Amino acid sequence: MATINTAWDHVNSNIFKTWVIMFLFSVFVMGVVYVFARGFGYDSVGVLGLTGFALILTGVMNFVSYWWSDKIVLGISQAKPVSLESNRQLYHMVENIGIAAGLPTPKIYIIDDTAPNAFATGRDPKHAAIAFTTGILGKLNKQELEGVTAHELSHVGNRDTLVMTVVSVLVGTIALLADMYMRSMWFGGRDRDEDRGGNAIFMVLAIVAAILAPLIATLIQLAVSRRREFLADASGSILTRNPDALAQALIKISRDKEPLEVANRGTAHLYIVNPLKGNDELNNFAKLFSTHPSLEDRVKALREMEGKL
Repeated sequence: MATINTAWDHVNSNIFKTWVIMFLFSVFVMGVVYVFARGFGYDSVGVLGLTGFALILTGVMNFVSYWWSDKIVLGISQAKPVSLESNRQLYHMVENIGIAAGLPTPKIYIIDDTAPNAFATGRDPKHAAIAFTTGILGKLNKQELEGVTAHELSHVGNRDTLVMTVVSVLVGTIALLADMYMRSMWFGGRDRDEDRGGNAIFMVLAIVAAILAPLIATLIQLAVSRRREFLADASGSILTRNPDALAQALIKISRDKEPLEVANRGTAHLYIVNPLKGNDELNNFAKLFSTHPSLEDRVKALREMEGKL
């Protein structure tokens, strides 16, 4: 097994693993669409038609998510904008780290909640936003807050919002097609399959896929989310040259037992630490269903980076 010698090795390793997962996910989605098409009884032309429909559907959903998801998330989170005049210290900190990252200063928001947490959103660096809770501003010291900010700006620089939007839409497409197939089976689909000469084997495979594919797709989505958190940890530490500060920030946020009231399962993956408290200690099986890597794994990776920047 190759030894990771520098912080850049951590970054490159996480980028490579993310795109391997994305490639396999794309192959998986196309395979599921093919099975559904054959299960519907389509011939080769019909298979291409259903695949085209799936591609158009994901394109439309991606377009909507890409342009409006940040506004939706900030609205749900009840985030209020911060100006240079209202919080000069916070504004300059975000601005300086943005300069170090080669990014324009994002819009800055504050969420009035004493639970410590933060997230970044936005379709690209020019339209990015970073939100902090009042809790994280009050409970972390300057170095720890810089580590959190660098982590979130790394999400912006790494285009994680775009990656996760694409993955989420692919998961939604799989779920929609699975639901369409099951409804077809219950409401006249059998007769239609017989008329088309549907292959019984593909019908059975499609039923199995309709049951299992949404679960598998969700597990892949969560794996991508966890990998992007590792990547942001590594990239953020390169910016601050202080992985220990980010490690300490993660420990403080994770050990704070106060749940974030404005968070929900739909937005939990955006935050630097899962805001839905109560499941910090996870076994290996439960980790598969987590949006974030375990605290232990993240801190371990950051400790390994110390002295290697």
